[in-house]
Amino acid sequence: MKRTIVDPSQLELTEKTVAIKRVTKTVKGGRNSRFTALVVVGDGNGHVGAGLGKAVEIPEAVRKAREDAIKNIVTVALDENGSVTHDQIGKFGSAAVLLKKSPDGTGIIAGGPARSVCEVAGIKNIRTKSLGSNNKQNVVLATIQGLSELKTPEEVASKRGKSVSDL
Repeated sequence: MKRTIVDPSQLELTEKTVAIKRVTKTVKGGRNSRFTALVVVGDGNGHVGAGLGKAVEIPEAVRKAREDAIKNIVTVALDENGSVTHDQIGKFGSAAVLLKKSPDGTGIIAGGPARSVCEVAGIKNIRTKSLGSNNKQNVVLATIQGLSELKTPEEVASKRGKSVSDL
């Protein structure tokens, strides 16, 4: 995953809790119960990150997940319609998410975990399809991986040594 170094203190971040799970570990004296939280943070302007936190209590797990998400913020290339610049498939583990460019007025057409990522990233028009695993954590990470690999037409043109109009 390509990480862009962004100063989180300069961003106005919103957070969205995607999942909270109760996990147990069997030990000699019985069972230890904890909570795992998956949180997505974004500024609504092309920056998004996801994090995982584990703790004995839910609020503490959510706080840890938010801190982890802030450390993993990536930049997303968006076009003038608030959509992705081109179609992309993001993969993480056995989960894959297809991200399709959409015209203005489409809205966010996505399943639960992918929708959360798109909303906090500031994407207005996109169609997504979750392929493979439907594990929430892997779907979120696959979506972020796909979004982080998007390139703007300017980046592609400069890499090929052409102008944007030649593409």
